[in-house]
Amino acid sequence: MKQGEPTVSDILADARRRFAEAGIVDPSTDARLLIAGVLRFSTTEMLTRGGDLLGEERASFVEAAVKRRLAHEPVHRILGEREFYGLPLSLSSETLEPRPDTEILVDTMIPYLRDLAKAEGHIHILDLGTGTGAICLALLSECPEASGVGSDISADALRTAKSNAERNGLQDRFTTIQSNWFERIGGSFHAIVSNPPYIASGVVHDLAPEVTKFDPAAALDGGSDGLDAYRAIAKDAAGFIRPSGVVGVEIGYDQRSDVAGVFEAHGFKLLESVKDYGQNDRVLVFAIT
Repeated sequence: MKQGEPTVSDILADARRRFAEAGIVDPSTDARLLIAGVLRFSTTEMLTRGGDLLGEERASFVEAAVKRRLAHEPVHRILGEREFYGLPLSLSSETLEPRPDTEILVDTMIPYLRDLAKAEGHIHILDLGTGTGAICLALLSECPEASGVGSDISADALRTAKSNAERNGLQDRFTTIQSNWFERIGGSFHAIVSNPPYIASGVVHDLAPEVTKFDPAAALDGGSDGLDAYRAIAKDAAGFIRPSGVVGVEIGYDQRSDVAGVFEAHGFKLLESVKDYGQNDRVLVFAIT
């Protein structure tokens, strides 16, 4: 970086260069998002305030964040939050960082929920392994006739989900329960949704360090073949889904047939299969046969 008090443009260029040298996949985007987040600048301000001098204190905050990114900590982990389906969501150590591909599950489920709401009025959603609450809260924000339960085995995740519900004004329609899948769940639901752990145990260590070092292992490891969570959900879901209800799950890119087989073995039929932005299978929707 050039001598003297740095400007916003200076630190942005410096971060971009260092990220590129470190082999970070998208150095320009990461530098812009990170610095904008630390400085609390909008996208427009990053363009219009490039000549602003930072001052020693703010420059030191940015430098600390840049060093964390160089150690492979993801940008949104550093900032402590990420937007999902238009909702700002806080992250914590035991929550998976919501990814854009998971928004496809929300997109897919909304028409089913709206049809159910037209037919039945109020509808009830269960989000298994809720983490930040992202999926359930996004569905509640799009479907005012719905209420939801977010369950998770992690108390930390449930605290985060509850806080995110409050942050987005959805606390009156969202409750949490600590449960290992259906173990402590009661009642019945019009929709059950989940983005469960689906990475095979043997390949978890091959994932990028941004994932293996910072996402919770319990949210990644799906057992020896990656299907343990789907077996647990499919085994008991029929006892908690209403006759007209639907089950929507996110899957790994090569799991469509296997996951469909797991659910079909427990009396479900596949209603819909949806691909992600890379044209890989990503979401399956089931109903009771």
